[in-house]
Amino acid sequence: MKYLSYPFILLWRIWFYLVAFVCTLLALPAFLFVLYDDRFYQQFFKVARLWGKAIMAAMGFWSELNAMQAIDPKKSYLFIANHTSMIDVMLMLSIVPNPSVFVGKKELVKIPIFGYVFKKTSITVDRGSAQSRKEVYIESNKRLSKGLSVCIFPEGLVPSDESVVLSEFKNGAFRLAIEHQIPIVPMTFFDCKKRFSYTFFSGSPGRLRVKIHPFIDTAGLDISQLKTLKEQAFHLIHTTLLSDLNAAQKQEWSHGYKKE
Repeated sequence: MKYLSYPFILLWRIWFYLVAFVCTLLALPAFLFVLYDDRFYQQFFKVARLWGKAIMAAMGFWSELNAMQAIDPKKSYLFIANHTSMIDVMLMLSIVPNPSVFVGKKELVKIPIFGYVFKKTSITVDRGSAQSRKEVYIESNKRLSKGLSVCIFPEGLVPSDESVVLSEFKNGAFRLAIEHQIPIVPMTFFDCKKRFSYTFFSGSPGRLRVKIHPFIDTAGLDISQLKTLKEQAFHLIHTTLLSDLNAAQKQEWSHGYKKE
């Protein structure tokens, strides 16, 4: 399935939006419980995980996990990963067992039905507004204080330049980790851009590889070490992506050479 025809991709992409719409409708009852009382959030998160897994399965995606350290489902963490695709959220949900709140861009609330659910159950941010970023920080503190974890894509955007492997990380996620002294769980998503990028006529079903790196401990750190912490996390994911990219290019060259 490496190369798919345009008609197939068109139908496959339309299928994605249909499946996402139907799955969101089916999840609405659980969402209504959260609106009534946010103490139901942990139960809602279980439904959200099923939502993510169902969409992935319907699209022909499956995750292949390489965990360097086990996640304790009873602890709070800051989960971070590189951001390249609409399916990043579904993939994150499918592999993270801990009840977590997502931090995402405000533009997502414009999506019919899903946007409303996202607005009420996640933390939205306007990257161009300093006040919005401050409110995100305050709201994230509240959720972490309740024992939840936070999932965030620290680039704050999907790189528009195809040559950019990983965009610079923002400070907010790492400030939260230091303040709450919670471990950072860095994850590398290798295949989301290839499988389902924002370029409409592209992609294909297949595996989505994920590497969960050894956790970054923040115990004893203070805000003066924020920059070092951020650079450590960035370097870990960036070098992993570059290594995988170089390995793929070498494999392609080798295959091409053998055919000559």
